[in-house]
Formats: sequence, structure tokens, C-alpha cells
Amino acid sequence: MKSTIDLYQSVTDAIIAALEAGTPPWVCPWNRVQGSLLPANLSTGRQYRGINTLLLNVQAMTQGYALNRWLTFQQARALGACVRRGETGSPIVFFKMLECDGTPRAANDTPARKVIPLLRSFTVFNAAQVDGLPEALTATPAPPEDGSPIDAAETLMAQSGAVIRHGGDRAFYRPGDDVIQLPLPTQFSQASSYYATALHELSHWTGHPTRCNRLLSGRQHIEAYAFEELVAEMGSAFLSSHCGLPGELQHASYIASWLTALRSDKRLIFTAASLAQKAADFLLPTQSTEPNPQAKAVTALA
Repeated sequence: MKSTIDLYQSVTDAIIAALEAGTPPWVCPWNRVQGSLLPANLSTGRQYRGINTLLLNVQAMTQGYALNRWLTFQQARALGACVRRGETGSPIVFFKMLECDGTPRAANDTPARKVIPLLRSFTVFNAAQVDGLPEALTATPAPPEDGSPIDAAETLMAQSGAVIRHGGDRAFYRPGDDVIQLPLPTQFSQASSYYATALHELSHWTGHPTRCNRLLSGRQHIEAYAFEELVAEMGSAFLSSHCGLPGELQHASYIASWLTALRSDKRLIFTAASLAQKAADFLLPTQSTEPNPQAKAVTALA
């Protein structure tokens, strides 16, 4: 197994390569059945989250997999299937902050509590790499009967309770009065672009102190607002995938600063993905997470 430092770096390198190729791993630029191309475990149906969404999206796009569905070697065997000889798996990561006793304090000899990150890597295989899977598991999902992607996005916006105003030619979230401002829907070339923009601003909206309390403060290697844009880009992409909307890169002008920051800080994308997942979770119905396939004590980065 790779060392923790190597694992952080290898994950970051994969994200950098995708950005340099013009394919941000949080954007899926094609139409899809609502929720069907969010990476999920084929055996359990549970969606992968946070950084694992990015990692598996990269693999699905670069390898041209038709289904973004994954499972471990042992899960394939349990289904009566087998991974084809010579196939290479894809890494996913599991992360947990562990508390442990530190150096005793002089006053009362009570050990201080230290928090250290635990990061592990596991391997999954795409459904296309496995022979003998039940046809019911690999069939193309049917479109949901309870509404379109536009309906799903409308529902998210309405249920959020956010104040959304229309007018002008700019889209932004204004923290001062806690208001989202959008151009009129008719000013967009297509409805999906309007909703992709709205979900981006809604992701910013979750950062308010009364919600996710995502402080807009400076970070090493990256200007504060550029980092917030990275979080909102991923958060809105997670929301768009849930709704079935085609992904859109909202702020390509930030890519250069993101790349510079990622090259300087191998942990940055983990932090951004975690905050983006929290933003999406705040707006979405409760979703189950994919447990560690080998150790229950470790939870997926979310």
C-alpha cells in the first residue's frame, strides 16, 4: 500500500492531469439519467462521495466506461462474477481524523488529545472490467418517472429556502444580505445553463454562518475567493449530477490559480472536495455513504 504522503500526491496528480486536459473531474459534460452517472457501488447501490467522486469520474471519462458503477474484487466474487485477468483497478480513498493521547500536560498529567489524519487506499473495478455480472445490475437505468432534471433542480432551489432574485446580467451570491442574484432564465441559451448557474450560486449560499459556516478566509497557496470558487464548482457539479443536468464549468478563469495551488499543496483538493460534499449534503435529501469495504472504523471522505 502506498504511503500516506504518496497517496495524497497521486490523487492530486490525477486531478491536475484532468484539469490540464480540459476535463475537470467534477464536470460530466453530457446528458445523463438523473443520478445515474454519479459513481456508485454496483453491489450496494451506495454513492461514493467527496474526493472519490472526482477520482472515479476521471477514470470513467478517460477509460470511456458506459456505467459509473464500481465494486471490489471480493464483491464481484460474491455476485458470482470475476474481474478479468489483466485488468487494473482504480484507487479510492478512505479518510478519518483519529484522536490519540499526546504528551502529558504538566499541570495535571492529563494527556492532551491530538487529532491525526488516517488515509487509506483501496481498489475498485468498473462493471466493464468484470465478467459474469447479473444483467439486472448492468442495464442502463430508466429515466425516473417523477420528473425531469429541470424539475429536480427546481425542487432543490425551492426547498432550500434561499432568497433568489432575478434581473441584470450577472450571477452572484451576496453574503451581506444573504441573497442570490441571477439573470432572467430567458437570458440563457438553454434551460440547463440557467439551472447549472443557479446551483453554483446555491452552493456559495450554503457557506453562510447559519448553514455550513464556510469561512471565506485566505489559505496558503491560494487566494480565498479562488478556493471558494473551487468548492462551489464541485458542490454545484455534485448537485447537477444528482438532478441529471449536464455539467458546466462556471469559472474557467480560475483554472490557472487552482493548478498553481494544487501543485503546491497535495492536501488542498481533499479539503475542497470535503467542503463541497458538505455543501451538497446540506441541500440534498439524506443519502447513505459507501462504507469502507475492509475496515468499518474508517469512513469515506465526505
